[in-house]
Amino acid sequence: MTSNKKWIKDAIDAKTYLISEAIFLFELDQPLQELIMADYLMLTPSSFLSQANLALYRLRYLNDMIDNAKLKNESIRDMMSKKQKERIFNVQEELDSQITFGQRLADQVAHFGGTWTFIISFMIFMALWMIFNVMNPFGLAFDKYPFILLNLSLSTLAAIQAPLIMMSQNRASEYDRLQAKNDYDVNKISEEGIRLLHTKLDHLVLQDQSDLMHIQKL
Repeated sequence: MTSNKKWIKDAIDAKTYLISEAIFLFELDQPLQELIMADYLMLTPSSFLSQANLALYRLRYLNDMIDNAKLKNESIRDMMSKKQKERIFNVQEELDSQITFGQRLADQVAHFGGTWTFIISFMIFMALWMIFNVMNPFGLAFDKYPFILLNLSLSTLAAIQAPLIMMSQNRASEYDRLQAKNDYDVNKISEEGIRLLHTKLDHLVLQDQSDLMHIQKL
């Protein structure tokens, strides 16, 4: 009794397989064809391939697809990491690293001059000054009414304190300027990060759809 089974030789390993266990090369998806023909240049579109050998190339094609997806994801992740590290700094540390002795002294004077401790202690000092010179104990009144020396001292103190306060205000203005610039940079980087994240998600969706179509064709 003659068998109706048809046998055919595999173009890769030259073994004989049932024709139901083989497939023409041209019936495969183009990327899979290119992967196989890169190893076997003598193959033609009409070459037969067994399912056993074809399964190895399908697994290899899937592994290459997964590796390419990982590389693309790592590239986008590295780009996002670089964007997050750009132009972000601590404003207070930036100013403190550049502060001089005079600026530090101006800050301390301005800080102390704006406290109740300074106001109360200065009022007590002026009251004691005037009482001492009005009552004239021990005959030692060095600044009698109208307290010209006290007025001169107050004028000198105001003349010295005003520039120091202005120096401190200039530093505060510089701090605000740097803080505003840093906030702008942070917002810009965050916006770019969100945009890159959307790009990555869109890429993943499109890549998954494309990969799924290729897998279905294998």
